Formats: sequence, C-alpha cells, structure tokens
Amino acid sequence: MDENTRLKVEAAAFRGLVQHLQKRTDVQNIDIMNTAGFCRNCLAKWYRAAAEHFGEEMSYDQAQEVIYGMPVGDWKSKHQKPASPDQQKLFEETKPLHAEITVVE
Repeated sequence: MDENTRLKVEAAAFRGLVQHLQKRTDVQNIDIMNTAGFCRNCLAKWYRAAAEHFGEEMSYDQAQEVIYGMPVGDWKSKHQKPASPDQQKLFEETKPLHAEITVVE
C-alpha cells in the first residue's frame, strides 16, 4: 500500500472509531479506560497532540468537541454517570496500563 493510501485508510478508520464512540453514549469512559487503557479523552489528547505536531493550534476543549461530537460539558450532562467504587478501584489498579499520549507518524 502506498503512503497516501495508508494515510487515507488510517484516517477513515479513526473517523469510524470516533463515529462509533459518539453513537455509543451508553458506554462510559471509565469502562473503556478500565478495559482498553484509553477513552474518549485520550483520543482528544492524541488528536490535539497531532494537530499541534503539524502546526495547528488547538485547545483540549476543541479536541474534545471533535471526539465527543459536542461540547464535553453537554456530553457529560446528557450521558455520563458517576463511577462506582468498583470502577474507581479498577481504574487505579490499571493505571500502569493506561495509554501514553504521543504522536506517531
């Protein structure tokens, strides 16, 4: 696969993931984080880091809006539920496995 096609494929896959997460508002960030080690906020941090790497200024709030499909405060008030003690405990236990925010070219 040539470089241009690879970039298009990767971008389309990313957009598909973001679209899926926007649709699955029933899935809480803490559940994704505890299972996979990343969440919507991590995607927003990667998005912002990549934008800045390529010379685009972007706030974290702007990046979150891209990922959530709306201002994050709106998403939280509509969809976020409080984390249970078990979820919080698992979050702390899995911290060493959580994603590192870096730019991969």
